[in-house]
Amino acid sequence: MVGDALTRLRRAHGQLAGVISMIEAGEDCVKVLTQLAAVSKALDRAGFKLVASGLRYCHAARERGEEAPISEAELEKLFLALA
Repeated sequence: MVGDALTRLRRAHGQLAGVISMIEAGEDCVKVLTQLAAVSKALDRAGFKLVASGLRYCHAARERGEEAPISEAELEKLFLALA
């Protein structure tokens, strides 16, 4: 799942570079804002993927009898920061 988040972040990076180029080229505001919204959504989804991956990782650690590296409360706080 971390790989999925990384893929999404790379895509968002490319989209953001495109938005910057559009602004520098004086593109239409509606087109720029549409692309910026797409970048924002891609970043949100990457963040949610990372939180989901963290939940699975911590759950698996607990099932093995290990201490999870982050508490559920901390993961919840991170999730809410994205929402």
